Amino acid sequence: MAAYRTIVVGTDGSDSSYRAVDKAAAVAADSDATLVIACAYQPASQREVEHAQDELGSDVAYQVVGSAPAEDTVRTASERAARAGATKIDTVIVVGDPVPTLTNLVGDRSADLLVVGNRGLNTLAGRLLGSVPAEVARKSGVDVLIVHTT
Repeated sequence: MAAYRTIVVGTDGSDSSYRAVDKAAAVAADSDATLVIACAYQPASQREVEHAQDELGSDVAYQVVGSAPAEDTVRTASERAARAGATKIDTVIVVGDPVPTLTNLVGDRSADLLVVGNRGLNTLAGRLLGSVPAEVARKSGVDVLIVHTT
């Protein structure tokens, strides 16, 4: 099998997704591949921000709503990836849902491997609503590595 050149990994900041980043970074290091770490998110609505401010006070609400949670997520993931041996790391933050974000990013970056954690595959909600790992495996045109993270 030829070595991978570009690997995309998705993270949402959970411990589970960071374990997928660790595995993707190890594969990237072994292949001397570029690792693209992606975080798709939906920003907090004004109503959610106001509710947090009402409940907690404006001086504390930013800690719950987050001043830059996606940026923190990719920064942490990038640091972990570097510790795991990846040397060519790029980060991407996209407002949107994870499945289309990841599948579009694979095409945009001409990636040849997509890595996700398995969280959601065996949950009731995942079976009823669909899970990110199952959906990207179904929709991706490249190899998909589903890392056992739970």
